[in-house]
Amino acid sequence: MAANHFNSHLGLALAYLIFLISIPKSLSVLEPQPAPPSVWDILPKFGLPSGLLPSTVTDYVLHDDGRFIVMLDSPCYIQFEYLVYYEKTITGKLGYGSITDLEGIQVQRFFLWFDVNEIKVDLPPSDSIYFQVGFINKKLDVDQFKTIHSCRDEVTGSCKYSSESLLQLPMPRNEIEELITE
Repeated sequence: MAANHFNSHLGLALAYLIFLISIPKSLSVLEPQPAPPSVWDILPKFGLPSGLLPSTVTDYVLHDDGRFIVMLDSPCYIQFEYLVYYEKTITGKLGYGSITDLEGIQVQRFFLWFDVNEIKVDLPPSDSIYFQVGFINKKLDVDQFKTIHSCRDEVTGSCKYSSESLLQLPMPRNEIEELITE
């Protein structure tokens, strides 16, 4: 009977010891966790200016291999040296000093819209940033991309589906496909 009494005390002591050891772990769960970095915090870590993306980003996913998806609350426009159109979803691959395989950003040049395929900066950093649009590589002053810009929903004075606007305004791919199939 004394052995049973000893075993029960030993069992209680072990349970109490396990409880004491687990307290710091359980309390750390209650501590506030730091917020994940914003997409504008991540771009400079890759040597890129934070103003490449508009202020309307609602969420993003960055994979270990650099592939990313950025979601905006809606498609929009920003006037830099050129007018830039951002689709609701932007994808690409982030590397140090570059974004490749880019989809979802277009730039207006001579009343036509062109896809921006790649963005690069000089390493070590300089005052220039390069945009690959098709086979054309355009060098711009990086200063205009250092601050985060607000978007506007539409280009002033344009009707969404007028014949003139079809040449001037980019349309999401699904809308183009709908027009073609009608």
